Amino acid sequence: MVEKNIQVETDKKVAEKESLDTSETDEIKKKIAPLGVYPNTLKGTRGHEPQIAEYGGKGKSLEEKKKKLLERAEELKKKVLEEVSTEDLKEQVKAKKRAEMLIPLDEYVKAGIYLGTKVVTPEMKPFVYRRRADGLAIFNTDIIDEKLKEGVEYLNRFDAKDVILVCKRQAGWKAAEKFRELTGIKIFTKKYPAGILTNTSLPNFFENELTIVTDHWLDKNALNDTLTVNKKVLMICDTNNFSKGADKIIIGNNKSPKSLGVIFYILSRGYCKAHGIEKEIPDLDWWTGEE
Repeated sequence: MVEKNIQVETDKKVAEKESLDTSETDEIKKKIAPLGVYPNTLKGTRGHEPQIAEYGGKGKSLEEKKKKLLERAEELKKKVLEEVSTEDLKEQVKAKKRAEMLIPLDEYVKAGIYLGTKVVTPEMKPFVYRRRADGLAIFNTDIIDEKLKEGVEYLNRFDAKDVILVCKRQAGWKAAEKFRELTGIKIFTKKYPAGILTNTSLPNFFENELTIVTDHWLDKNALNDTLTVNKKVLMICDTNNFSKGADKIIIGNNKSPKSLGVIFYILSRGYCKAHGIEKEIPDLDWWTGEE
């Protein structure tokens, strides 16, 4: 009976000790929690002292954390400044490119040269910027300008006697006629006589080195004859055109008189300048019918 009472007393003291250890641990947690410091391990057993680690890593003081935050803030500030500088640089590049355009950007827009059709061929897809709500494809005006520069440079390699321009579309007749008058290049508008490049027995047969095709759908006979005799082709392509067979392309709306006026104006101006032809070239408004 005595031994039983001793055992009860012993168990009671152990329970009290464990309860005290637990209370001490809870008290430590309450004290350090508001400071942002949390226990890594808290052992209430005898022979083990509580081990406390600060949030964010062991052994870091408040000063060290402050220093780290300031360093991080500086890094973020530099990153933001770099991004702003990059955007400014992009805007400067865009402004420079527009300043170097063959004609002002608003003239391209006013003439509708960027307007394509609802049909986009695989060859023209890389040059399309987007589609409008009505389904019309829109050319990238920067690329239009680049392709016109390439077209002018390519045309300038040839003598006028070795070049023909074919434009069966009535919308381009006025500008094509002025192009002939300024450059001396032979043009075919209302009708292209089939075989004049391939059939040597025809009285009007002649040889050329370059054919400018306004629209490969309407001017397919001239295109086929040129390819048959292995001559060069400079082609104006809308979004619905295939550029197969062309050595160099100019992209843009080839169905509008204003757009074709812009294209033939730029080609005429560039060719006359390169070949030293001193003729009075009408202002752009004349070519687009704005006068």
